[in-house]
Amino acid sequence: MVQQFVGFDHVRLIVSNAKQAAEWYEFNFGFEIFAYRGLETGSRLTAAYAVRQSEIVFVFETALTPGNQQIGGHLIQHGDSVKDVAFRVEDVEGIVEAVRRNGGKVVRDVSEETDHEGTVRFATVQTYGNVVHTLIQRDQYTGTFLPGFLPLCKKTPTAFSILPSVRLSRIDHVVGNQPALQLQTITEWYEKMLGFQRFWSIDDSVCHSDYSAMKANLITNDSHSIMMTICEPALSSRRGVSQIQEFVNFNGGAGVQHIALKVDNIIDVITALKRRGLEFLQVPDSYYDDLEARLKLSRIQIVEEMSQLRKLNILVDFDDHGYLLQIFTKPVQDRPTLFLELIQRENFNGFGAGNFKALFEAIEREQVRRGTLESE
Repeated sequence: MVQQFVGFDHVRLIVSNAKQAAEWYEFNFGFEIFAYRGLETGSRLTAAYAVRQSEIVFVFETALTPGNQQIGGHLIQHGDSVKDVAFRVEDVEGIVEAVRRNGGKVVRDVSEETDHEGTVRFATVQTYGNVVHTLIQRDQYTGTFLPGFLPLCKKTPTAFSILPSVRLSRIDHVVGNQPALQLQTITEWYEKMLGFQRFWSIDDSVCHSDYSAMKANLITNDSHSIMMTICEPALSSRRGVSQIQEFVNFNGGAGVQHIALKVDNIIDVITALKRRGLEFLQVPDSYYDDLEARLKLSRIQIVEEMSQLRKLNILVDFDDHGYLLQIFTKPVQDRPTLFLELIQRENFNGFGAGNFKALFEAIEREQVRRGTLESE
Protein backbone atom coordinates (compact mmCIF):
# COMPACT_ATOMS: atom_id res chain seq x y z
CA MET A 1 0.00 0.00 0.00
CA VAL A 2 1.59 3.27 -1.15
CA GLN A 3 0.53 6.17 1.03
CA GLN A 4 2.25 8.84 -1.07
CA PHE A 5 3.83 10.97 1.62
CA VAL A 6 5.86 13.75 0.00
CA GLY A 7 7.64 15.17 3.04
CA PHE A 8 7.35 17.63 5.90
CA ASP A 9 5.04 20.53 5.07
CA HIS A 10 5.42 22.65 8.21
CA VAL A 11 5.54 22.51 12.00
CA ARG A 12 2.93 24.47 13.97
CA LEU A 13 3.57 25.62 17.52
CA ILE A 14 1.04 26.90 20.05
CA VAL A 15 2.56 29.91 21.83
CA SER A 16 1.39 32.65 24.17
CA ASN A 17 2.45 35.45 21.79
CA ALA A 18 2.78 34.49 18.12
CA LYS A 19 4.13 37.85 16.95
CA GLN A 20 6.98 37.85 19.44
CA ALA A 21 7.79 34.16 18.86
CA ALA A 22 7.98 34.67 15.09
CA GLU A 23 10.22 37.69 15.51
CA TRP A 24 12.47 35.75 17.92
CA TYR A 25 13.05 33.10 15.23
CA GLU A 26 13.53 35.84 12.68
CA PHE A 27 16.23 37.51 14.76
CA ASN A 28 17.98 34.44 16.18
CA PHE A 29 17.72 32.02 13.24
CA GLY A 30 17.34 34.29 10.24
CA PHE A 31 13.85 33.12 9.30
CA GLU A 32 11.60 35.32 7.15
CA ILE A 33 8.06 36.09 8.34
CA PHE A 34 6.18 35.55 5.10
CA ALA A 35 2.47 34.90 5.83
CA TYR A 36 -0.09 35.98 8.42
CA ARG A 37 -3.59 35.06 9.55
CA GLY A 38 -5.43 37.16 12.11
CA LEU A 39 -8.06 39.82 12.70
CA GLU A 40 -7.10 41.68 9.53
CA THR A 41 -7.65 38.55 7.43
CA GLY A 42 -10.96 37.59 9.04
CA SER A 43 -9.66 35.16 11.66
CA ARG A 44 -11.47 36.11 14.88
CA LEU A 45 -10.23 33.38 17.23
CA THR A 46 -6.50 32.96 16.60
CA ALA A 47 -3.57 34.74 15.01
CA ALA A 48 -0.78 32.87 13.25
CA TYR A 49 2.54 33.89 11.72
CA ALA A 50 4.36 31.63 9.24
CA VAL A 51 8.14 31.88 8.98
CA ARG A 52 10.40 30.14 6.49
CA GLN A 53 13.96 29.54 5.47
CA SER A 54 14.62 27.44 2.37
CA GLU A 55 12.26 24.43 2.75
CA ILE A 56 11.65 24.91 6.49
CA VAL A 57 8.33 26.44 7.57
CA PHE A 58 7.28 27.04 11.18
CA VAL A 59 3.88 28.45 12.14
CA PHE A 60 3.27 30.18 15.49
CA GLU A 61 -0.35 30.39 16.63
CA THR A 62 -1.92 32.18 19.59
CA ALA A 63 -5.40 32.96 20.91
CA LEU A 64 -6.99 36.34 20.19
CA THR A 65 -9.86 36.24 22.67
CA PRO A 66 -10.31 35.39 26.36
CA GLY A 67 -11.70 31.97 27.15
CA ASN A 68 -10.09 30.08 24.27
CA GLN A 69 -10.03 26.72 26.02
CA GLN A 70 -8.23 24.86 23.23
CA ILE A 71 -5.24 27.22 23.09
CA GLY A 72 -5.33 28.03 26.80
CA GLY A 73 -5.49 24.40 27.84
CA HIS A 74 -2.54 23.53 25.64
CA LEU A 75 -0.42 26.34 27.10
CA ILE A 76 -1.28 25.44 30.68
CA GLN A 77 -0.31 21.82 30.19
CA HIS A 78 2.59 22.06 27.74
CA GLY A 79 3.72 25.68 27.57
CA ASP A 80 4.92 27.00 24.21
CA SER A 81 5.36 23.80 22.21
CA VAL A 82 4.74 21.87 19.01
CA LYS A 83 1.11 21.01 18.36
CA ASP A 84 1.24 19.86 14.73
CA VAL A 85 3.88 18.20 12.56
CA ALA A 86 2.20 18.59 9.17
CA PHE A 87 2.99 16.27 6.26
CA ARG A 88 2.59 17.05 2.57
CA VAL A 89 0.79 14.18 0.86
CA GLU A 90 -0.52 13.20 -2.57
CA ASP A 91 -3.61 11.26 -1.46
CA VAL A 92 -5.16 12.62 1.72
CA GLU A 93 -8.33 10.53 1.36
CA GLY A 94 -6.43 7.27 1.05
CA ILE A 95 -4.34 7.96 4.15
CA VAL A 96 -7.33 8.96 6.25
CA GLU A 97 -9.23 5.89 5.12
CA ALA A 98 -6.31 3.68 6.25
CA VAL A 99 -6.08 5.45 9.62
CA ARG A 100 -9.81 5.06 10.24
CA ARG A 101 -9.82 1.44 9.06
CA ASN A 102 -7.01 0.61 11.49
CA GLY A 103 -8.71 2.25 14.45
CA GLY A 104 -6.84 5.54 14.54
CA LYS A 105 -8.34 8.84 15.65
CA VAL A 106 -9.22 11.32 12.92
CA VAL A 107 -9.35 14.76 14.55
CA ARG A 108 -10.44 16.56 11.38
CA ASP A 109 -11.97 14.71 8.47
CA VAL A 110 -11.02 15.48 4.89
CA SER A 111 -12.06 19.00 3.97
CA GLU A 112 -11.17 21.72 1.52
CA GLU A 113 -10.20 25.38 1.82
CA THR A 114 -10.18 27.61 -1.23
CA ASP A 115 -9.12 31.10 -2.13
CA HIS A 116 -8.34 32.86 -5.42
CA GLU A 117 -5.10 30.89 -5.76
CA GLY A 118 -6.59 27.43 -5.59
CA THR A 119 -7.71 24.67 -3.24
CA VAL A 120 -5.96 22.76 -0.46
CA ARG A 121 -7.29 19.48 0.93
CA PHE A 122 -6.72 18.78 4.63
CA ALA A 123 -7.20 16.16 7.29
CA THR A 124 -5.75 15.81 10.79
CA VAL A 125 -4.95 12.64 12.74
CA GLN A 126 -3.96 12.20 16.38
CA THR A 127 -0.54 10.79 17.24
CA TYR A 128 1.30 10.72 20.62
CA GLY A 129 0.29 12.99 23.52
CA ASN A 130 -1.59 16.02 22.22
CA VAL A 131 0.46 16.18 19.03
CA VAL A 132 -1.30 15.82 15.68
CA HIS A 133 -0.32 15.34 12.05
CA THR A 134 -2.17 17.47 9.54
CA LEU A 135 -2.10 15.88 6.08
CA ILE A 136 -1.93 18.54 3.39
CA GLN A 137 -2.59 17.95 -0.31
CA ARG A 138 -1.66 21.15 -2.09
CA ASP A 139 -1.17 20.11 -5.71
CA GLN A 140 -4.08 22.38 -6.75
CA TYR A 141 -2.78 25.43 -4.87
CA THR A 142 -0.34 28.14 -5.98
CA GLY A 143 -0.65 30.56 -3.07
CA THR A 144 2.00 31.84 -0.68
CA PHE A 145 1.20 29.33 2.07
CA LEU A 146 -2.39 28.24 2.81
CA PRO A 147 -5.87 29.66 2.26
CA GLY A 148 -6.69 32.12 5.02
CA PHE A 149 -3.11 33.40 5.16
CA LEU A 150 -2.06 36.57 3.41
CA PRO A 151 1.48 37.39 2.29
CA LEU A 152 3.18 39.56 4.86
CA CYS A 153 5.45 42.13 3.32
CA LYS A 154 7.16 43.14 6.53
CA LYS A 155 9.92 45.71 6.32
CA THR A 156 13.15 44.21 7.60
CA PRO A 157 14.53 46.25 10.52
CA THR A 158 17.67 48.16 9.63
CA ALA A 159 19.52 46.50 12.51
CA PHE A 160 19.08 43.12 10.80
CA SER A 161 21.37 44.23 7.97
CA ILE A 162 24.41 43.91 10.24
CA LEU A 163 23.51 40.35 11.35
CA PRO A 164 25.37 37.45 9.70
CA SER A 165 23.28 35.43 7.27
CA VAL A 166 22.17 31.90 8.21
CA ARG A 167 21.61 29.14 5.66
CA LEU A 168 19.35 26.37 6.89
CA SER A 169 18.13 23.81 4.36
CA ARG A 170 15.23 21.59 5.46
CA ILE A 171 13.81 19.58 8.35
CA ASP A 172 15.95 16.47 8.76
CA HIS A 173 13.92 14.71 11.46
CA VAL A 174 11.59 15.32 14.39
CA VAL A 175 12.04 13.67 17.80
CA GLY A 176 9.14 12.83 20.13
CA ASN A 177 9.63 11.84 23.78
CA GLN A 178 7.24 9.40 25.46
CA PRO A 179 6.63 8.24 29.02
CA ALA A 180 8.23 4.91 29.91
CA LEU A 181 6.91 1.79 28.19
CA GLN A 182 5.24 3.70 25.32
CA LEU A 183 7.95 3.32 22.67
CA GLN A 184 6.61 0.13 21.13
CA THR A 185 3.00 1.32 21.13
CA ILE A 186 3.80 4.59 19.36
CA THR A 187 6.14 2.92 16.89
CA GLU A 188 3.41 0.45 15.96
CA TRP A 189 0.97 3.35 15.51
CA TYR A 190 3.13 4.81 12.73
CA GLU A 191 3.65 1.42 11.15
CA LYS A 192 -0.03 0.48 11.24
CA MET A 193 -1.70 3.84 10.58
CA LEU A 194 0.69 5.52 8.15
CA GLY A 195 2.56 2.57 6.69
CA PHE A 196 5.94 3.84 7.94
CA GLN A 197 8.86 1.44 8.48
CA ARG A 198 11.27 1.02 11.36
CA PHE A 199 14.64 2.11 10.00
CA TRP A 200 16.84 2.22 13.09
CA SER A 201 16.64 1.25 16.77
CA ILE A 202 18.85 1.75 19.80
CA ASP A 203 18.49 0.77 23.43
CA ASP A 204 19.94 1.77 26.79
CA SER A 205 22.90 -0.59 26.45
CA VAL A 206 24.38 1.97 24.03
CA CYS A 207 22.40 5.12 24.77
CA HIS A 208 23.12 5.96 28.40
CA SER A 209 25.09 7.98 30.90
CA ASP A 210 25.19 7.71 34.69
CA TYR A 211 21.86 9.53 34.99
CA SER A 212 20.17 9.24 31.61
CA ALA A 213 19.24 6.21 29.57
CA MET A 214 16.83 5.86 26.69
CA LYS A 215 15.46 3.60 24.02
CA ALA A 216 14.60 4.95 20.59
CA ASN A 217 13.21 3.93 17.20
CA LEU A 218 13.50 5.84 13.95
CA ILE A 219 10.53 5.41 11.64
CA THR A 220 10.28 6.71 8.08
CA ASN A 221 8.10 6.76 5.01
CA ASP A 222 9.18 4.82 1.93
CA SER A 223 11.42 7.54 0.51
CA HIS A 224 12.84 8.64 3.90
CA SER A 225 11.65 12.20 3.20
CA ILE A 226 9.91 12.05 6.61
CA MET A 227 11.92 10.76 9.56
CA MET A 228 10.35 10.59 13.03
CA THR A 229 12.36 9.44 16.04
CA ILE A 230 10.45 8.09 19.05
CA CYS A 231 12.20 7.95 22.45
CA GLU A 232 11.34 6.71 25.93
CA PRO A 233 13.32 6.79 29.20
CA ALA A 234 15.00 3.69 30.54
CA LEU A 235 16.19 3.04 34.06
CA SER A 236 19.52 4.71 34.84
CA SER A 237 22.17 3.50 37.23
CA ARG A 238 21.94 6.41 39.66
CA ARG A 239 19.23 8.41 41.33
CA GLY A 240 17.88 11.40 39.50
CA VAL A 241 15.56 12.28 36.62
CA SER A 242 16.84 11.35 33.17
CA GLN A 243 16.65 13.99 30.47
CA ILE A 244 13.83 12.10 28.71
CA GLN A 245 11.80 11.89 31.92
CA GLU A 246 12.55 15.54 32.69
CA PHE A 247 11.03 16.47 29.34
CA VAL A 248 7.91 14.38 30.01
CA ASN A 249 7.53 15.93 33.48
CA PHE A 250 7.82 19.55 32.32
CA ASN A 251 5.86 18.99 29.10
CA GLY A 252 2.95 17.37 30.91
CA GLY A 253 3.26 14.16 28.91
CA ALA A 254 4.50 13.06 25.52
CA GLY A 255 5.50 15.67 22.97
CA VAL A 256 8.05 16.90 20.44
CA GLN A 257 11.44 17.25 22.11
CA HIS A 258 13.44 18.62 19.23
CA ILE A 259 13.45 19.42 15.53
CA ALA A 260 16.63 18.72 13.56
CA LEU A 261 17.42 21.20 10.78
CA LYS A 262 19.77 20.11 8.01
CA VAL A 263 22.55 22.46 6.89
CA ASP A 264 25.25 22.26 4.22
CA ASN A 265 28.02 24.06 6.15
CA ILE A 266 27.58 23.72 9.89
CA ILE A 267 30.68 25.74 10.78
CA ASP A 268 29.39 28.81 8.93
CA VAL A 269 25.87 28.33 10.31
CA ILE A 270 26.90 27.92 13.96
CA THR A 271 29.37 30.81 13.72
CA ALA A 272 26.53 33.00 12.44
CA LEU A 273 23.99 31.75 15.01
CA LYS A 274 26.38 32.38 17.89
CA ARG A 275 27.02 35.89 16.62
CA ARG A 276 23.25 36.37 16.64
CA GLY A 277 23.23 35.35 20.32
CA LEU A 278 21.89 31.78 20.19
CA GLU A 279 23.02 29.50 23.04
CA PHE A 280 24.15 25.89 22.57
CA LEU A 281 24.98 22.96 24.80
CA GLN A 282 28.68 22.58 25.52
CA VAL A 283 30.88 19.51 25.81
CA PRO A 284 34.30 19.34 27.51
CA ASP A 285 37.60 19.39 25.62
CA SER A 286 38.13 15.76 26.59
CA TYR A 287 35.40 14.82 24.10
CA TYR A 288 37.58 16.09 21.24
CA ASP A 289 40.72 14.44 22.60
CA ASP A 290 38.88 11.11 22.53
CA LEU A 291 37.38 11.89 19.09
CA GLU A 292 40.76 12.57 17.54
CA ALA A 293 42.11 9.31 18.96
CA ARG A 294 39.19 7.35 17.48
CA LEU A 295 39.52 9.06 14.10
CA LYS A 296 43.16 8.00 13.88
CA LEU A 297 41.94 4.40 13.86
CA SER A 298 39.33 5.10 11.17
CA ARG A 299 39.67 5.46 7.41
CA ILE A 300 37.25 8.39 7.45
CA GLN A 301 38.75 11.82 6.91
CA ILE A 302 36.89 14.76 8.41
CA VAL A 303 37.20 17.68 5.99
CA GLU A 304 36.44 20.34 8.60
CA GLU A 305 39.20 21.65 10.85
CA MET A 306 39.09 19.94 14.23
CA SER A 307 40.09 23.19 15.90
CA GLN A 308 36.95 24.83 14.50
CA LEU A 309 34.71 21.97 15.61
CA ARG A 310 36.25 22.10 19.08
CA LYS A 311 35.87 25.87 19.30
CA LEU A 312 32.21 25.75 18.27
CA ASN A 313 31.35 22.63 20.33
CA ILE A 314 30.17 20.70 17.26
CA LEU A 315 29.85 16.94 17.77
CA VAL A 316 31.04 14.31 15.28
CA ASP A 317 29.79 10.79 14.63
CA PHE A 318 31.10 8.49 11.90
CA ASP A 319 31.27 5.00 10.48
CA ASP A 320 33.30 3.41 7.67
CA HIS A 321 31.36 5.28 4.98
CA GLY A 322 30.87 8.83 6.21
CA TYR A 323 30.22 11.18 9.09
CA LEU A 324 27.82 13.72 10.50
CA LEU A 325 28.31 16.96 12.41
CA GLN A 326 25.68 18.07 14.92
CA ILE A 327 25.00 20.52 17.71
CA PHE A 328 22.03 21.20 19.97
CA THR A 329 20.62 24.49 21.20
CA LYS A 330 19.58 25.04 24.77
CA PRO A 331 15.77 25.00 25.23
CA VAL A 332 14.11 27.76 23.21
CA GLN A 333 11.56 28.60 25.93
CA ASP A 334 11.50 28.71 29.74
CA ARG A 335 10.41 25.11 30.22
CA PRO A 336 13.32 22.71 29.59
CA THR A 337 11.46 21.03 26.76
CA LEU A 338 11.73 21.98 23.07
CA PHE A 339 15.14 22.62 21.50
CA LEU A 340 16.61 22.55 18.00
CA GLU A 341 19.39 20.51 16.44
CA LEU A 342 21.60 21.58 13.53
CA ILE A 343 22.97 18.68 11.51
CA GLN A 344 25.30 18.28 8.51
CA ARG A 345 25.44 14.88 6.82
CA GLU A 346 28.38 13.62 4.79
CA ASN A 347 27.34 10.21 3.42
CA PHE A 348 26.05 9.25 6.87
CA ASN A 349 22.46 8.21 7.59
CA GLY A 350 22.81 7.68 11.34
CA PHE A 351 21.66 9.98 14.11
CA GLY A 352 24.71 10.53 16.26
CA ALA A 353 24.53 7.42 18.43
CA GLY A 354 28.21 7.84 19.18
CA ASN A 355 27.45 11.26 20.67
CA PHE A 356 24.55 10.31 22.93
CA LYS A 357 26.71 9.99 26.04
CA ALA A 358 28.31 13.40 25.45
CA LEU A 359 24.90 14.91 24.71
CA PHE A 360 23.36 13.41 27.84
CA GLU A 361 26.21 14.67 29.99
CA ALA A 362 25.89 18.16 28.49
CA ILE A 363 22.16 18.16 29.26
CA GLU A 364 22.85 16.83 32.76
CA ARG A 365 25.09 19.82 33.50
CA GLU A 366 22.10 22.00 32.66
CA GLN A 367 19.85 19.77 34.78
CA VAL A 368 22.10 20.35 37.80
CA ARG A 369 21.66 24.11 37.28
CA ARG A 370 17.89 23.61 37.06
CA GLY A 371 17.82 21.50 40.23
CA THR A 372 16.64 18.33 38.48
CA LEU A 373 19.83 16.45 39.34
CA GLU A 374 22.06 16.68 42.37
CA SER A 375 25.66 17.65 41.70
CA GLU A 376 28.48 15.53 42.98
